[in-house]
Amino acid sequence: MMNRSASEHTVSIVIPVRNGGEQFKRCLSSAMAAAISPWGEIIVVADGDTDGSWQFAEKSGLKVLKIPEAGGPAKARNLGAREATGDLLFFIDADVAIVSDTVECVASVFRDNPDIAALFGSYDDEPSETNLLSQYKNLLHHYVHQTSKEDAFSFWTGCGAVRRDIFMEIGGFNETYRYPSIEDIELGYRLKKAGHKIRLVKEIQVKHLKRWDMLSLVKTDFFCRALPWTGLILKESLLTDDLNLKTSARISTISVYLLLFMGVLSLFSQWLLIPVVCCIIILLALNRDLYLFFLKKRGLVFTIKALPWHWLYYFYSGLAFAIGYGNFLIKRK
Repeated sequence: MMNRSASEHTVSIVIPVRNGGEQFKRCLSSAMAAAISPWGEIIVVADGDTDGSWQFAEKSGLKVLKIPEAGGPAKARNLGAREATGDLLFFIDADVAIVSDTVECVASVFRDNPDIAALFGSYDDEPSETNLLSQYKNLLHHYVHQTSKEDAFSFWTGCGAVRRDIFMEIGGFNETYRYPSIEDIELGYRLKKAGHKIRLVKEIQVKHLKRWDMLSLVKTDFFCRALPWTGLILKESLLTDDLNLKTSARISTISVYLLLFMGVLSLFSQWLLIPVVCCIIILLALNRDLYLFFLKKRGLVFTIKALPWHWLYYFYSGLAFAIGYGNFLIKRK
């Protein structure tokens, strides 16, 4: 339990939810187990909720704000922030579970680092769902965050906190993002542009409860993340060698397209199998540490099954960048 002696900060946990189901109940249970009262609060914002998630939160004695028609998590989080009383806003998604000392850790980092404006953590390496895509997607996210720079340029609302006064000062989340998208990344860009520091705290980890399948994975990665993120990168002229934008990832994307191109041509000439093999070797070498991480955590069979999904990720990320760049040029003209 966090007490006043452990932190000089009060914390408001803000959770947007729209039909959260059992995952949301687990999320709330974990947040309530953090036992932040009386130095904090939990605010649930029901964003056009129709499955009774808000009722469960209300029966649990929590502060519940309701938006009649879904306006997106950016709008919901802004509403929660305006009603919050804590000087730290701790945003978590409705499909994650925190551990009992997460809130205390967040407050302690701000206490010990008065110069930072925001922080975020990562998923842990034990996702709740056991199917291949859920394991792959969450382990990939965990690895990327755990191997990125602590001095961050972005933000993440799966498990992210920001000083309330600074959050309100820069205008909160951009509500033009009407669906779950890159509203957290965009906020991070504005924080950095305003001269504020953001810290990636690798020790702060949460459990992801979401079940990924092929449709949800590709739809989210391509339409909700890659396309809008490309537009933001081009708008801000900011391509940073960190997180998912590392140089190795860009070279891997090019290698995947060369692999496909040479693979098709090799149907007409067996000699072109040589560059195909070379592309595969390059991809394995560039992503060696990630694949060794997969191997260590889930074994050889899992790693082999994860390879095509990772290379598919590079394929549609490259496609999204090409489409986004084309749209950027058209708008500029």
